[in-house]
Amino acid sequence: MLKKWGFWFLLFLGLLLIIYWATSPGNTPYNYFVKLSEAFLKGQYWLTDNPPWLNELISGPNGKYFIPYPPMPAILALPFVFIFGGEFPQQILGHLLGVGIVLFTVKSALLVKKNYKIAVYIGLLTGLGTIVWYLASNGSVWYLGQISAAFFLTVAINETLDKKRPFVVGLLIGAAYLSRVNTFVCLPFFFFLMIKDKRFFKKSILLALGLLPFLGFNFLYNFLRFDVIWDKGYSLIPGVLSEPWYQKGLVSLSYIPRHLKILFLSLPKFINKFPFVYPSWGGLAIWITTPAFIYALWAPWKEKLTKLSWLAIALISIIIFSHGTTGFTQFGYRFAVDFYPFLLLLTIKGIAKTGLKWHHWVLLTLSILVNFWGVLFINKLGFVSF
Repeated sequence: MLKKWGFWFLLFLGLLLIIYWATSPGNTPYNYFVKLSEAFLKGQYWLTDNPPWLNELISGPNGKYFIPYPPMPAILALPFVFIFGGEFPQQILGHLLGVGIVLFTVKSALLVKKNYKIAVYIGLLTGLGTIVWYLASNGSVWYLGQISAAFFLTVAINETLDKKRPFVVGLLIGAAYLSRVNTFVCLPFFFFLMIKDKRFFKKSILLALGLLPFLGFNFLYNFLRFDVIWDKGYSLIPGVLSEPWYQKGLVSLSYIPRHLKILFLSLPKFINKFPFVYPSWGGLAIWITTPAFIYALWAPWKEKLTKLSWLAIALISIIIFSHGTTGFTQFGYRFAVDFYPFLLLLTIKGIAKTGLKWHHWVLLTLSILVNFWGVLFINKLGFVSF
């Protein structure tokens, strides 16, 4: 049974990779991370050219240009750029990370409950029924950072459910942090699940030792570029602080309502001619893009894992909801992908509690159809606007 399952699962992952490639819009012009990988391979942390399509580079001294985004995707791209050079299609890395998210989400599902039907369900939902499909197929700089962070958090959750090695979990959280800095606030989820016995001190040290290389790398990377150890690159993007959506700075609690509006109330665009309904670049409510997430509410509320998952979602949400922009351009509400690994875990727990019913398959089908519609209309047909 296990061998047969493994064969079909690997076949599914291969088909999923082909789907991401086939539905991709093609080579992304926003290949910041490939450019940064080229620089790293030359022993540089800066770019020497300023191509017009990379419109968010930060000008430094002596003809240097800095990329404002955390560098983990560029580090991941190093072997590909080493082999294929600067022409390596950045979106391919997005495809691979998207498939990786599905792989480790399914592994986590089997750890929660060894039910292969639930595992198949979760694999289809994660890979084709969420906006992971759109982000992984596109691979632009903004989407790739999120897919990278979601991948490492997904692997960290799997490690926490399985082998529970604090040092490995620390490494994975560090890699997620170096992909999307705000994901660091989910640390309590892992800490309180793993550090719970008489080896508290030893496990805490091991977790910290896994984190430290990534924290140290980022501190040094920022200091070399901007003479500070914290992340200030985004605020240095030319003209960014003059944008109307940053009237109260890059971060403010007053921005929360605009994010909640996108997350729960944003609808597609309706017109009186073909194609009649199409995605909005501004976003789309999560209950439209993935209605099957409703099953997260069935996760056993008394369990520690459920409580900590909701805590992680809440902590990440406070950060992303306080940002001046809501993630445009996008399909769905892309900032939510930062907490998708925990939301998917809750969905697994909810479905494991009730078992699969007919309505689960209905909502899965709707989730896949909506995401296929979004990917097709945006990536292939260009039916999208604000």
